[in-house]
Amino acid sequence: MKQFILTLWIGLLGTLSLVAQDTIVKGRIVDTNSSEPIPDVEISIQSSNFSTETSAEGTFGFTTSDLPQGEQVLLVVKPGYISQRIPIIIQNGKTINLDPILLEVDLTEVEAQIGVISLSDNELDQDDGTSFNISGLLQASRDVFLNAAAFDFSATFFRPRGLDNENGKVLINGIEMNKQYNGRPQWSNWGGLNDAQRNREFSMGLSPNDYTFGGIAGTTNIVMRASQYREGGRISYAMANRSYTGRVMGSYNSGLLNNGWAYSVLVSRRFGNEGYIDGTLYDANSIFAAVEKQLSDDHSLNFSGFYTPNRRGKSTAITQEMKDLKDRRYNPNWGYQDGDKRNSRVREIEEPVIMLNHYWNISDKTTLNTNLGYQFGKMGNTRIDNGGTRLINIDGEEAYIGGARNPLGNYYQRLPSYFLQDDDPTTADYRNAYLAEQEFINDGQLDWESLYRANAIVRAEGGNSIYAIQKDRTDDTQFTVNSILNTSFAENILFTGSINYRNLKSENFAELKDLLGGTGYLDVDFFAGEEAQNQQISVGDIAQSDLQNRNRIVKEGDRYKYNYDVNADVLTGFAQAQFKYNKVDFYTGAEVSSTNYQRNGLYENGNYPGSRSLGKSEKVSFTNFKVKGGATYKVTGRHLVDFNAGYLTKAPSIRNTFSNARQNNDVVIGLEDEKITSADLSYIFRSPIVKARLTGFYANIKDATDIGFYFTENLTGLGYDEGAFVQEVITGAEKRHLGAELGIEAQVTPTIKLKAAASVGQYIYNNNPNLYLTSDDFEGPLTFGDGTTNLKNYHIAGGPERAYQIGFEYRDPNFWWVGATTNYFSNAYIDVNNLARSANFSTDFDGQPYSNYDPEVAKDLLKQEEFGDYFLVNAVGGKSWKIDDYYVGFFAVINNILNQEYVTGGFEQGRKTTYTDLQEDQSRANGAIFGPRYFFGYGTSYYLNFYLRF
Repeated sequence: MKQFILTLWIGLLGTLSLVAQDTIVKGRIVDTNSSEPIPDVEISIQSSNFSTETSAEGTFGFTTSDLPQGEQVLLVVKPGYISQRIPIIIQNGKTINLDPILLEVDLTEVEAQIGVISLSDNELDQDDGTSFNISGLLQASRDVFLNAAAFDFSATFFRPRGLDNENGKVLINGIEMNKQYNGRPQWSNWGGLNDAQRNREFSMGLSPNDYTFGGIAGTTNIVMRASQYREGGRISYAMANRSYTGRVMGSYNSGLLNNGWAYSVLVSRRFGNEGYIDGTLYDANSIFAAVEKQLSDDHSLNFSGFYTPNRRGKSTAITQEMKDLKDRRYNPNWGYQDGDKRNSRVREIEEPVIMLNHYWNISDKTTLNTNLGYQFGKMGNTRIDNGGTRLINIDGEEAYIGGARNPLGNYYQRLPSYFLQDDDPTTADYRNAYLAEQEFINDGQLDWESLYRANAIVRAEGGNSIYAIQKDRTDDTQFTVNSILNTSFAENILFTGSINYRNLKSENFAELKDLLGGTGYLDVDFFAGEEAQNQQISVGDIAQSDLQNRNRIVKEGDRYKYNYDVNADVLTGFAQAQFKYNKVDFYTGAEVSSTNYQRNGLYENGNYPGSRSLGKSEKVSFTNFKVKGGATYKVTGRHLVDFNAGYLTKAPSIRNTFSNARQNNDVVIGLEDEKITSADLSYIFRSPIVKARLTGFYANIKDATDIGFYFTENLTGLGYDEGAFVQEVITGAEKRHLGAELGIEAQVTPTIKLKAAASVGQYIYNNNPNLYLTSDDFEGPLTFGDGTTNLKNYHIAGGPERAYQIGFEYRDPNFWWVGATTNYFSNAYIDVNNLARSANFSTDFDGQPYSNYDPEVAKDLLKQEEFGDYFLVNAVGGKSWKIDDYYVGFFAVINNILNQEYVTGGFEQGRKTTYTDLQEDQSRANGAIFGPRYFFGYGTSYYLNFYLRF
């Protein structure tokens, strides 16, 4: 018994001794102004693996004998607050109690976040084909290069690493928001919610992410959780001359209340009769609400929803001739009606999103986040339909008469070059060209009154509208559910796993939006007469949009022309492990997914009768996997080397799976998964004065697919000179992205910061991909020569490959600041026409090369146009005041101060694609009729924002 008691006593003393050796570092973080505790503040010991976050009560603590001893620095970081570096001395057995630690609101951070608003509506609402990769725009990183790319480079169509934003991921509350149709995020679905989107988590490239595998262009997660917003409200008003002229916004966040509830609300409106480009109306409202209940210390339930209906007038690319006669603001889509500007091409989006998020703290080391998301609504794009007809009967055969030519002011037959196309123009040609020139200069817009007048004439004769407004609708209903597990196996090992399921039903159809004064519209194909003659098919059958409803007269609001559904299911599993050590951190991750698409045709198209268009297509399925890994080697506390690499297979988007989904069930021939290899290597330097990152990057994308739609006059493969509206299908494309990026800033004085950034890359096609055409004008598919297009070594269009910046910021202690940057851009290229690089270019109708074919002339005709280089000077500044418990201030941006003219992008037209026709068109003395179309950058533009925070 004595021995047992002695042993117990010795053990107890040993335990007490061990406890006595533990070091305790604890504290509480509170807001300087409100004295309220601040949750989720990141607390770490510099140059160690020890980090934690404050609780809802603002408390934190480290209790272990493994803490680094002696003089250390405690880092206190919270977005929106001024970070603190607190010197402490750690000794085993001692307790350090830091209560309270006062954090002040970082007004410069507030100003910087408000600056994001000045970009979002200009860069984020772009149409397909002109999308920016702005994954780095909405991010919390202070990376110098990413800030340059977001705030200064983005206005030029610049894409970091040359990657389209379908290669990045955008999540809200852990739910992926990229559209399954094209793989891109639909930014306007949450436009105008800037104040509710300040909590962002960004992982660059394939670096570790706590929610998903991510994409090679980076991953952004926007946290819209009620309890994560700082208590208080904000009212702001902005004016600009970019996309809109005015924006008003108000928001309020309760913070986490004593009863465990939290709520957040926001309303905003953006408006403008037109933006920088003529006739581009802007009408957008936004509303957001979130409410969260902390059910217990371990469970919390958050409900959030947002609805951002928006309507905006669209512009288009224009030729050099149009720009010279008008200016870079010219937009042919609008005209005056009753004294007001009316745009014929309007984009409307109404897609509400609701989310339910459950947060479960299973233990101190393990959390489980389960999310439900539901998105529904509609998206539509209007345009003029000038194919209206009426039905007649000739000798028992159906025929259709009517139709009209393109009414837009920039139609090629209305431009001076059309009348001067001959080598030796006549006096009448010059007169007509002059009249066309004056008409275009003085007007050049859509004549709405003439459309109503034309319809009134045929209506009086008992006919149908020949002009109408067609609205191409997509009504998506998507359900998402996922569950994300994060757990620490040890202090230095973090595991992330998730499972995700998405189901989409997408209704696609044309809606008769406006009869323009008519009484009905005959739903048939006006061009079917030529098609029927070529294919020896009854015009009455081939002309029908739906053989189940022949010669249907449609009214406003009816569906017509095409009508089909697409159903998609995606199931994904993801796992990732991160390891942190004193000298090296490394990670590895993997993902596996199953994707299924199926089209269901609701119309039986006359060109594709039976099951080719009506009913369900074959189910298209893909099984994909992704792997990645990387490491960060800490040479010293200031010098780091970071490496990331991955290999991904990726299912084609819905857009690139069906070759002509509006008319038939055909799946792309030779469709394959994309295979992506990506790697980057960075050297990072961080000191109290200088921060810098130099990165070399490489990405190779194989077996890419792309589908284009256009009209061409040149199809020699048919054996005769015939034009057609075609679907151009590219498969097996390989793209190589190679380059380097640099960001560096130096805090040369407490108030002056110098910064510089650069990106140098080469983004080219690395092979000659396959090409074939389909069309309802001929039996397909149609190929040329060996079935490829010679794109190897052509540059991928997508903004400048080279961008450089130098700039400075001055921040006065009295909370006013100003900055300026000079930005230089070069090596941007036009988007080439693929058909002109195929054998269709050099082969005559008889299958033989053109007799006058000159390889040197051909080389010059097919040379890819490089746009000119240019400088843009931008300035930014602001001032903030604290008045009692209120913060007031303003923020201003002026872009392109020198009013430089520059081209941001463009494409070759596909109407002329053979050697003889292209040579003839490009050699015209008075300019090409079908020259390239360009997107021109804005001139001097401004953005001014006033705000009150309380």
